[in-house]
Amino acid sequence: MDCTSKLLRVVYGDFTLGVHGEGFDYIFSYAQGGLESLVKNGYEWLYRCPKPTFWRALTDNDRGSKFHIKSGSWLAADVFIDCKEVEVITDGESQGKPCAPDNNKYGGDVFAENVVVKYVYETITTPATTVEVVYSVDNKGKIAVNVSYKGAQGLPELPVFGLRFIMPTLADKYMYEGLSGETYPDRMAGAVKGVYEINNLSLTPYLVPQECGMRMDTDWLEVSRRTSLNNSRKNNSDQILRIEKDKNTFAFSCLPYTASEIENAMHHEELPPARRTVLCVYGAVRGVGGIDSWGSDVEKAYHINAEEDIHFSFIIC
Repeated sequence: MDCTSKLLRVVYGDFTLGVHGEGFDYIFSYAQGGLESLVKNGYEWLYRCPKPTFWRALTDNDRGSKFHIKSGSWLAADVFIDCKEVEVITDGESQGKPCAPDNNKYGGDVFAENVVVKYVYETITTPATTVEVVYSVDNKGKIAVNVSYKGAQGLPELPVFGLRFIMPTLADKYMYEGLSGETYPDRMAGAVKGVYEINNLSLTPYLVPQECGMRMDTDWLEVSRRTSLNNSRKNNSDQILRIEKDKNTFAFSCLPYTASEIENAMHHEELPPARRTVLCVYGAVRGVGGIDSWGSDVEKAYHINAEEDIHFSFIIC
C-alpha cells in the first residue's frame, strides 16, 4: 500500500482494540468479550456487546407442549455466557490477546489491511459447549461476521441460534428484502419474496406477550434510527445500519425487547418502556407449531438439534 489512508488504523489499548478508518470506528473489548462500539459517520450503533442468543420467547404452543421444561436451560445460556478466549489477527498474523502490558510493544498507531478478532464463548449448559464469533474488518469498514456453534451430546433442542445486537435507542423503522409478514420455518408457504418496510416495532398484540416478529429468508436488512444517547449530537438525520447475507440468507427479528423481557411479562402493560432496539440475526430457528395449542410438538423437520454443529455468516456494511 502506498498510502496509509487506504489502511485500517489499529490502536492497541490496555483492554480494547480500536479499528478505525474513513467514516467508521470500531472498538473490540477483551474485558466485555465482544464488539463494544460500532460507530459509523460519528453515530453509535451498540448499547451492549453482541452476544450469542439461544432463546426466543415462548409461544402458547410451546407452553402447551412443555418445551420450556425440556429446553429451559437455553434461557439461562441466553442471559449468561462466558467469554473464554480472544485472539487478534492482523494481515494474517496472530497477535494473541494483546492487552496490558503486552500492548506496549506496539508503540503508537499500527496500520493493517485486514483485522480479525475471534471470541470463543462457553455456555453454562450441562454439558457445556462453545460458540465462536469471528469479526473480519476490511479497509472499507465492512465487517464479515462468522458464527459457529459446536454441537454436544446430551443437550436439549434449541429454540434458536443467532447473534443479538442491542442498540442505544428505538429504531424508527427497518427495511428488508425477504419474505412478507411474520414467518417461521413452518410458516413460510403463504409469504411472498420482496422488499418491505416496517414502521412499527411493537409486539404482535397477543393476549400474552410471546414470540413474534421473525422474518425468514432475508437477503439484506436496513435499520434506521435518528435518536442518540449523545446529548451533544445536534444532527437528527436518519442513520442506517445495513446487514447483508454472506453465502446464505438469514433470519432476523427487530423488536424493542429481549426474549427474557418478553418472557417476564404476562400482560403488555408489564413490559418495560420501548427504548432500545434488539436486533437478532439468526442462523437457525425452531418452528412454532400451531397444530393445536394444547400439547402437540412442532413437526420434527422444524426442530433444531443441539447435538449438531451450526454455522452462519453475514456482513455488516
